[in-house]
Amino acid sequence: MADGGFASGGEMRKEHSPPSPSKLHTAIEETRLGSMEVPLENVRSPASPGIPVTPHGFSRRGSLDLDDYFTGPRDMAKHSKWPFFMQMHGSIIPKMIMPLLFVAAWSTVITYIHMEVHPIGVNSVLLTITGFVISLGLSFRSSTAYERYAEGRRYWATLILTCQNLGRVFWIHARDANTDDPRLSMLKKISSMNLLVAFAISLKHRLRFEPYTAYPDMQHLVGHLNTFARAATTPDAKERISRKKTFFKEVGEYLGVSFAASNPRKALKQAQSPLGNMPLEILNHLAITIDEMIVNKQLEIPMQQTLAYNNLAMLNDVLTGCDRVLNTPLPIAYSIAISQITWVYVILLPFQLVLLLNWIAIPATVGAAFIILGLLLIGREIENPFGTDVNDLPLETYCDQIAADMDITAAYEKRNPAAFFMDSNNMPLYPVSSAPLNVWMGRSEERLRDAIKSKPKITFQWRQTKDNGGSHEKVHVGDDQV
Repeated sequence: MADGGFASGGEMRKEHSPPSPSKLHTAIEETRLGSMEVPLENVRSPASPGIPVTPHGFSRRGSLDLDDYFTGPRDMAKHSKWPFFMQMHGSIIPKMIMPLLFVAAWSTVITYIHMEVHPIGVNSVLLTITGFVISLGLSFRSSTAYERYAEGRRYWATLILTCQNLGRVFWIHARDANTDDPRLSMLKKISSMNLLVAFAISLKHRLRFEPYTAYPDMQHLVGHLNTFARAATTPDAKERISRKKTFFKEVGEYLGVSFAASNPRKALKQAQSPLGNMPLEILNHLAITIDEMIVNKQLEIPMQQTLAYNNLAMLNDVLTGCDRVLNTPLPIAYSIAISQITWVYVILLPFQLVLLLNWIAIPATVGAAFIILGLLLIGREIENPFGTDVNDLPLETYCDQIAADMDITAAYEKRNPAAFFMDSNNMPLYPVSSAPLNVWMGRSEERLRDAIKSKPKITFQWRQTKDNGGSHEKVHVGDDQV
């Protein structure tokens, strides 16, 4: 039988003794190494088990379907030329349809009874007394909700900053390990930087109560890590991940019907085994990575070691801070009281408006309810900034940015890291002189010091000429004179 081929029909019917573990391991390793000889353009990335293949894990949907128009988070790269008061993407109007229909029906009934059956209007002084209390409650609701939204954004900004710092530590500051093959050192550094991307993506899924690993944007980053979530990702869990909502359930969520909303923690409650804490477990792997770099003398400078450990602690702070924002909403007593008070005020509106406006009280009540309930629903909309609503934080974009930053950092060539100093485009004394660094190296030290001393004056003249609308050409005394 030829290597890699199939046996004939007679040979296939024969019973063979199972290969020894050493031979089996050798065969697997030869197959794996053989696959590395395939041209890179012909290699297709493996798909996550049980999950449809997505060519770009961070790509945003660009269609104008209803499912895309009223779901989010919002794509910050898109620009709408419509005025804000005419935009629907991100508006809470869909969630106000049902409440406004109820208010319209209620105000119609009250107005009809008052006009045709028996007067039931009351003095409008109640509007003044209760309106102030309602405004205070809605202001408190909106301010606390936006505070949570802004705090969530600050934590993700800190996460981006920390990943950039650690990525620079891993690739720039860390020396290559003392190994015979430099490829091993580079691949370990790349793997370490991939852990930073994995931390960001796993944090996103944790904040959305998605505890497994078989997600298209995360499987290739954490499939090699020994975590609780990996062990818990069974075929049943993969089926629940890929399960889609029904049409009526989606419509109910768009319209803000509370009975149609699912429990966001359903996946956590249905787990059959411990789910662990994926971001925290990735932090453990990052800690081991930093320790190994220090032991291997890749980070010999104490400041670099301190920088690595401090940024690792900042990642842990981001994790606990996001958990705090997610799991510490406005106390339920406040939410219930503000909602009840607001609805009582809206329900009493037609009784107070019908004496002054008669039949006009119907559209007036609907208009007032649109304003009041709009402020109430906005506070509820942005209270959890980590979800998938249009107004939630674009966590996919932040993860995409972190992944791109790691790729940009790793693309820096370290074999001659200081070559940019001697580049011909490096003009250290511009606008005094456009001569590159290597030309100045051929001049005397005194001449160089004189040019450095004259730079503030020459730069001031150059900027003054620009501010006065003069020529944009550089002002300098010439290379021959400096």
